[in-house]
Amino acid sequence: FDDGPHAVYTKRLLEGLRERGVKASFFLVGENIPGNEELVKQMSEDGHLIGCHTYSHVDLTKCTLSEALCEVEMTDDLITGITGKVVEYVRPPFGNWKDSLAEALPLTVVRWTVDPEDWKDQNREHVVAKVKKNVKDGSIILLHDNYRTSVEAALDIVDDLQKEGYEF
Repeated sequence: FDDGPHAVYTKRLLEGLRERGVKASFFLVGENIPGNEELVKQMSEDGHLIGCHTYSHVDLTKCTLSEALCEVEMTDDLITGITGKVVEYVRPPFGNWKDSLAEALPLTVVRWTVDPEDWKDQNREHVVAKVKKNVKDGSIILLHDNYRTSVEAALDIVDDLQKEGYEF
């Protein structure tokens, strides 16, 4: 899940994942963390992976190396300060990454294999259908935890895929 934490929707998502016994990966935007520290703490306590999605959701390939490092390090510092755990993963906004960043940042880059463009569509049923059409064993599904429709779709997807035998 990208772009959170969101005070309302991330909380609902965490509750739904907890009810289903599912762990997820959350890639946080640093500027969304202040005021939502308890949600970040809950993510960590619930055993979810927490990674960086930059501080202000910028295209890192359009930044200077110094600016890109600042975007990542500021977010990592916020996450580590709340969870006590060092951040190991980054999802670059828009999937854009360059080799000079890999050399400067000791983080594992995580992309996706299924993108239903939930941020664009914001239609629960369409998002569920797109994911179910394209998912296969080992898929990394990209969704966002800052839209009501995406959170609802995510929980529907979990329910449907678990019935089909998928594990998360």
